[in-house]
Amino acid sequence: MKRSGNITALIIMGFTMFVLGGLSSTKGIVLDEVKKDIGLDLNQFGLVVFIFQWGFTLASVVIGYLVDKKGLKLMIIIGSIIMGAGLFGTGSAQTILFFLGFYMIVGFGLGAMTVASNAIVPSVYPDKQGLMFNLTMGVYGLGMFATPLVLRWMFSSNISWRFFYIGIAVLLIGLIIFVLLVKVPDGKADRASLSAFKNMLKNAQFIFVMFILIFYVSSEVSFLNFFPSYLKSLHLSGMSMSEKGKLATTILSIFSLLFTVGRLGGGWIAEKIGEKKTILIFAFLSVATVVISKFFADQWVYLFAAAGLFFSVLFPTATAIGTKLSETGGSALGLVYVASGIGGAFAGWLVGAVSEKFGSAAGFNLPIIFLAALLIFSFFLKDVPDDKANTTNA
Repeated sequence: MKRSGNITALIIMGFTMFVLGGLSSTKGIVLDEVKKDIGLDLNQFGLVVFIFQWGFTLASVVIGYLVDKKGLKLMIIIGSIIMGAGLFGTGSAQTILFFLGFYMIVGFGLGAMTVASNAIVPSVYPDKQGLMFNLTMGVYGLGMFATPLVLRWMFSSNISWRFFYIGIAVLLIGLIIFVLLVKVPDGKADRASLSAFKNMLKNAQFIFVMFILIFYVSSEVSFLNFFPSYLKSLHLSGMSMSEKGKLATTILSIFSLLFTVGRLGGGWIAEKIGEKKTILIFAFLSVATVVISKFFADQWVYLFAAAGLFFSVLFPTATAIGTKLSETGGSALGLVYVASGIGGAFAGWLVGAVSEKFGSAAGFNLPIIFLAALLIFSFFLKDVPDDKANTTNA
């Protein structure tokens, strides 16, 4: 019975992370088609990202608490219904206003599903949280890598972007049926309370984790969204804009592949050397890689892709530390995703504003600054052993 429950947990987490990775890596591709279809401009593109992330953040606050109070099964079903409705509405929208509104619903639904499904980890895998978070995030990387290939095939076959979103909504119906038919782990519903949020915000270690996640997601969002425009602003051996566009796509594809490899292997590294040391090492390598790549882009432009390997472990490892600091795993995860939502919502706006005023090269310095801040906060972390999880109040 326990083995069956573990398989159920893996299926739910894997599906959610794959969809999250896929939607995250294809925003730009889809929105480029949306621009042609309903007239979305670049300013509205930034608004789309902002709205999506705040929908995700709002869900993290609400669902993180409700998971502990009402149980995982109900919250996964509700999250799936919300996200499915948002995707169907987005895929059917004929005006910018409706597109933006439904896209916020997509963000809320995806945030709800992510928090609810990941709250399974502290319950089903209490002694292997670092490993399991990295494995599920590895599936996130697979979604990042594979989904753009699906879209490329769709567009080359003259299939509208609308069918992509509507198709995912149909898959969510299948997930709902699956969840209704199986037993989902109960989590820690009997220990949830509103005081959990207050206690978490009084915990200095958790605040450090929050800042690490804010700066990590700021780095990832700004890197992935602004790298193509930054690369096109460079003079790379007389390459045309079209050639630089293809180069950017290639580098980001390699980035996603290395990101996936890192996520799949990161849990093993965290278990061997400890979570704090893992974050410190990979944060330093991330900063070094982006700095060297930026200042030696003419010679080592493909080095940008290596950042995917070093970015990959930071988020799930910090998440694992955060969940150990509370007796209510869902509530802890809610705050974890609040941090990521804040980072993602404002990073795009800030980098875009700086790039507009001072140029793409100046704007692309911000991911480096975000990573450097992450590295600084990492020094203040303390490792929380699995057997002492939920008892740390530092």
